[in-house]
Amino acid sequence: MSRILVVDDDPSIVAVVSEILIAEGHEVVAAENGAEALGKADGESLVLLDMRMPVLDGWGFARAFRAAGKRSPIVVMTAAENARRWAEEIGAEGYLAKPFEIDALIAAVERHATGPH
Repeated sequence: MSRILVVDDDPSIVAVVSEILIAEGHEVVAAENGAEALGKADGESLVLLDMRMPVLDGWGFARAFRAAGKRSPIVVMTAAENARRWAEEIGAEGYLAKPFEIDALIAAVERHATGPH
């Protein structure tokens, strides 16, 4: 079982993604912005990260997360056309372009989730 941090300001995205991941046997920790996520980051196997959020966006979260020595893989989740470029900008291991299929989410988690960091 992996511990996955889901960071998105859209409660419906968080609810659906969490439900899928829990059904797949993962532990899910949710945050609605980057600042809240930094406070909850602790030994996650993967971070699923929206980029456009209030308070602290995905870029700010990624900088602070890495500056704190965290090495957990990050997968960007965004509806923006620039998903791939944004993922590259923050050093993410992958991206999911919203809306994404359930199979794509599960595949990204299986591919990128690691042991606790």
